[in-house]
Amino acid sequence: MYYIFYGFTWLITWLPLPVLYILSDIIFPVVYYIAGYRKNVVRLNLSNSFPDKSPKELKSIEFKFYRFFCDLFVESLYEMHISKREMLKRMSFSNPEVVLAEYEKGKSCMLMTSHYGNWEWASAFSLLLPADKPMYSVYKKLKNSRFDALMYELREKNKSKNIEKNDLVKTLFRLKKDGKLAMFGMISDQSPARNAIDYWTTFLNQDTAVITGTEVLARKFDYPVFFGKITRLKRGYYNCEFVPVSLEPSKTEQNEITERYARLLEKTIEENPSYWLWTHRRWKYKR
Repeated sequence: MYYIFYGFTWLITWLPLPVLYILSDIIFPVVYYIAGYRKNVVRLNLSNSFPDKSPKELKSIEFKFYRFFCDLFVESLYEMHISKREMLKRMSFSNPEVVLAEYEKGKSCMLMTSHYGNWEWASAFSLLLPADKPMYSVYKKLKNSRFDALMYELREKNKSKNIEKNDLVKTLFRLKKDGKLAMFGMISDQSPARNAIDYWTTFLNQDTAVITGTEVLARKFDYPVFFGKITRLKRGYYNCEFVPVSLEPSKTEQNEITERYARLLEKTIEENPSYWLWTHRRWKYKR
């Protein structure tokens, strides 16, 4: 089944993206109306996150999210054959200089991202980096080895280096020892494992356990931290703005960086909630 899926994907992704959006339009009613993919999870997340919104408003966000979710699926597969020129046209970066300036100071950087907009395309920032100062996209290995290999392949299309989260610390120490600089892209909005919860905050009107790993490493190595704020401009086009979270992490208080990130992400979601991944079981645990 995997090889059939891979072959079909390899073939159809030679088509222009506007044509692939027709496929998105076809699968939308299947995903939303027939399969109802994780619809109960989405509805619970939305109602708890926006208690002041009316049922009509919540329904509108839900509908727009599933339309976007189907677009995101075909956009991610489109990476298989997308050119560097088209990628940078579709995923623009408004202020890369603020991050690159840290290289001039001899510092590596932590880039905190989230499951908002097309986070897979955000790795295109690596195309703007010097070859000797690459981006490492930190990821969690998928249980299905074949699909993990597919996602690994797609993520390396933008010249970023994939690094499994369990290998991150030793990579940081190795690069620092060798005097090499790099960017580290961290998706930081997942729910931590139950035995790894060490900080709670209020996020989208709910008690929320948050991952603190990025902050711990940033403070230890004193690597500046930026939030990658992704905006969907229109269908198939995004922009990423780098917002400083902390330029001197070693001088921050414990959990300060994590809290700043939470507030920045929360504001981004509230501005346009349809583009966050509401199918995640983000609030699995209670305080």
